Amino acid sequence: MKYADRPLVSVIVAVLNGERYLRSALHSICRQDYCPLEIIVVDGQSVDHTAVIAQSLKSVKYICQEGRGLANGRNRGIEAAQGELISFLDSDDIWAVYKLSTQVDYLLRNPGIQYVTAWVKFFVEPGSRLRPGYTKKFLDGARTGPTPGTLVTRKSVFSDIGMFDTDFSIACDFEWFKRAKDRDIPMFIIPEILLYKRIHERNLSSDVRTNRKEVFSIIRQILGQRQNQKTGTSHGQ
Repeated sequence: MKYADRPLVSVIVAVLNGERYLRSALHSICRQDYCPLEIIVVDGQSVDHTAVIAQSLKSVKYICQEGRGLANGRNRGIEAAQGELISFLDSDDIWAVYKLSTQVDYLLRNPGIQYVTAWVKFFVEPGSRLRPGYTKKFLDGARTGPTPGTLVTRKSVFSDIGMFDTDFSIACDFEWFKRAKDRDIPMFIIPEILLYKRIHERNLSSDVRTNRKEVFSIIRQILGQRQNQKTGTSHGQ
């Protein structure tokens, strides 16, 4: 396909005080074997050198986030995005160089599919203390799961099901993917490792208590909705 015929992909990086790894994440975007790209860094009012690093690359559109939180930052990036396709990368993670080309190609060949994800492999930042559950078997294998770092979606999906829910500080990803699944949005998982997710002591998900609380809240909400639907159907018979 000719360059001019390729859809623009907007890559959104929502970051807060991410100076340690941000440059590596941005370079993994710039090294993609796909273009055209739009890189949007939404900075949640960092007090380190995040802004300096982001603005040092001419290809980056830098936005200082007015609101707070991960969901708000991603939503601000979606609102600013010009691309027909939207993708995300956390500031401490890395993409395979062919990540976007692989996923965009699949979407172009399958116009009925609205978004694609892929496999992810975790790696440990040297010197980091591991939480329980991160066994050698877990780290050695590829994983699937609802994480925005593997996602490439048509922008129209956000119009269909809504943005990330700002009520959740960590589990906004989980809630959005659950919403997409409940709405039967056609999707596909690319059976390749396209995201390398860094494990370190400052991961947002390391706040296990908050993460579990939010996930359980979402699950209870889903179960309640299904029970209401079941009751309504029963009453209508």
